[in-house]
Amino acid sequence: MGKAGAGTMTMTYERFEYLTDAYGGDLRRWPEAEREAARALRDADPRAAVLLREADGLDALLDAASRPAPSHALREAVIASAAGAGLGAGSKARRRGAIGPLAWLSGAGWAAAACAGVVFGVNLTSHLTADVQADAVLYQASLAGADDTEVLGG
Repeated sequence: MGKAGAGTMTMTYERFEYLTDAYGGDLRRWPEAEREAARALRDADPRAAVLLREADGLDALLDAASRPAPSHALREAVIASAAGAGLGAGSKARRRGAIGPLAWLSGAGWAAAACAGVVFGVNLTSHLTADVQADAVLYQASLAGADDTEVLGG
């Protein structure tokens, strides 16, 4: 992105496509610093306008999808599994009353790995077409929901 005039930033189509994949078709959800340039590109490039309309459709599908809640049995199984792994209230770190530096570094590593996974996922989905994304959402929305026995392996 470079300067185009007094306070106006220009945006490439590739950047526009990336932001559409990340934030959807509603420019109000985009970072404030990017919105003006995005509006200008949308108005100047018909491909950008089409991309926003397709993203709006995907946003509507995602908003309409049901959000199943985990059952009580699944919640209890997760808690029991965490306790079995030493992550419960009686764990060694909690008995000491403090979390050591190694535990903090381990947590930072997990957070960095999670962030890297999100970045990789966003980049991977940017290569998918809107049709493929919409088909996947429609398929997942048509599923009745995961049965606890499927999740718990029983």
